[in-house]
Amino acid sequence: MRTQRALTAGAALIALTGVAGCGGGDDDGGASTGDDRSSASGLPKAADLASVASYLNEYTSCQDLTAGAKYDAGHQGDGRAWGTDEAADPSWAIKERGVCTDRAGRPVVLLVVSDMTKFQTAVKKDGSEFLVGEDFAVVPVGDETVRSLQGSGLRFLTCDADFSAPSGAEKKPGLVDGCVLTDHLPG
Repeated sequence: MRTQRALTAGAALIALTGVAGCGGGDDDGGASTGDDRSSASGLPKAADLASVASYLNEYTSCQDLTAGAKYDAGHQGDGRAWGTDEAADPSWAIKERGVCTDRAGRPVVLLVVSDMTKFQTAVKKDGSEFLVGEDFAVVPVGDETVRSLQGSGLRFLTCDADFSAPSGAEKKPGLVDGCVLTDHLPG
C-alpha cells in the first residue's frame, strides 16, 4: 500500500495526512493556522504552507520550509519527499506541497488540500495513511516527530478496514465511507 509505504519509507516513513486535528486554535493565544484558526469540526485549518509550518512548530520542529518541487530538485541523490506524483494528480486535490525538516534533518511533507473529500477518496484508493487537519495533511518521517505531533490535535486518517483503535481512543468517521479519524497513532 502507498500509505504504508509513505509511513514506512525512511525510518518507517509514516505518511500521515488528510482531514484532522484540532489544537490550540482558539482566539486565546493558541496556535494560529492562518486567519481561520479552527473550523467548525474542531480541526486546525491552514491558509497556506507557511501557516501549516507555523502550526507544526508549536509541537515539533519544522524548519527550512521549501516548495516541494524545489526540495525534490535539491535532493535527487537521496530521494524525493513523499507526494511528488500525487501533488501533480488532480484526484488528490493537493493545492500546495512543501517540505520542512525536523530536528534530525528528516523531511516533513506538508500538504494544503483544496477538497478533503477528494483527498480522502485518493487516500482510500491508494491505501495511504496521514496526519490531517481540516484542510491540510502532514507526512512526517521520523518517529520522534510523529510522537511530538500526537498532542497537536491532528488526527490520524486511515481507510484500512482492519484498523482498530484501542479502548478509550477517539475514533470518528472520515468524509469518505470506510475512512476514520483517530487520536491514536499506531506504533
